Amino acid sequence: MHTPYDPAALVEVDTGPAGNAKAGQVHIGARGTGYVALVATPAQARELAAALVRAADAVEAQVKDTYPTVRAAELRRGDVRTGERTITVERVRADGATVHVTWTSDAGRQWNQTYAADAEIALRRRA
Repeated sequence: MHTPYDPAALVEVDTGPAGNAKAGQVHIGARGTGYVALVATPAQARELAAALVRAADAVEAQVKDTYPTVRAAELRRGDVRTGERTITVERVRADGATVHVTWTSDAGRQWNQTYAADAEIALRRRA
């Protein structure tokens, strides 16, 4: 991570009271020559985190030629599948030559799919 003023800034996160944060607030800052600080409520911090995750997913979706492909039997919890929506592996269970995968969407829905153990699955991100 970097700021316009420092190409090697480090991020620090503290729960108040720290810096100018009060009890019950989150203090987020980028240490470097040009210190940038944010003070947020827990709800605002969660909103910022969700926005950063959405932005990271959008950027990863644009880099289509770097997707790893793995066999269904090699899937693990937290792997994210390619596509328009964020779909994450919640559980994987192998049953001989068959693999049962529980997927979770970014909207919170879950479903199960069955694959041959050697089926190739394209991932956006590896856990």
